[in-house]
Amino acid sequence: MPFGYIGQNQPKQKVKNAGVLSSFDISLLEKNNHASGSYELIQSQTASADAALNFTEIRGSEFDVHYVTFNEIKDFSSSGVNFGLRFYESGTLETDSVYQGAHIEQKSSNQNYNPKGTYSYIFLSQGSLTTNEYTSGYCYIYYANKSDEYTYVTDHVITEDPAGTAVFSYGGGVLPQTSTVDGLNFSTVNGATMNGVINLYGVKKQWVL
Repeated sequence: MPFGYIGQNQPKQKVKNAGVLSSFDISLLEKNNHASGSYELIQSQTASADAALNFTEIRGSEFDVHYVTFNEIKDFSSSGVNFGLRFYESGTLETDSVYQGAHIEQKSSNQNYNPKGTYSYIFLSQGSLTTNEYTSGYCYIYYANKSDEYTYVTDHVITEDPAGTAVFSYGGGVLPQTSTVDGLNFSTVNGATMNGVINLYGVKKQWVL
């Protein structure tokens, strides 16, 4: 059985440690920003009474997986607003009711909500309305920019619903059509404004020496 330790006085083994990286290999990969599974910040944007934040340079040819964090999404200008995600396909925003999604929402009031179906966006969260109420969370986006793949999303969010009730939700969605997704649109869906910060990262691919 091969050992995973590389250093002085390592055991004499009959099976070669194929694929095992030395500490030098790891430090070199990290120095060159090639360590797999790590995140590279692509862009950070701040909404200030904006109806949407658009990320049109997602560097999809470099990353099969994107990671997005959103925090202090708040001050929606009207009630009954949802926070959602749409995709740009070859530069054109897809707004038709073609996205499919399902969520589990658990509320502290026990009035749970489970949105599911086909929509004109991928549902991420209900919108927080009042001072000191925020929507924060993250999502992963898979296979954007791959013209022969559907584009998938998974997410986890904590928020306060319009009634001021704490809500934790998780779920996912998919754009079930093969297209080149080259941009992201985070919005209130219905045109209401919002504030907050959204960060887009690329998840580095695995490199083999």
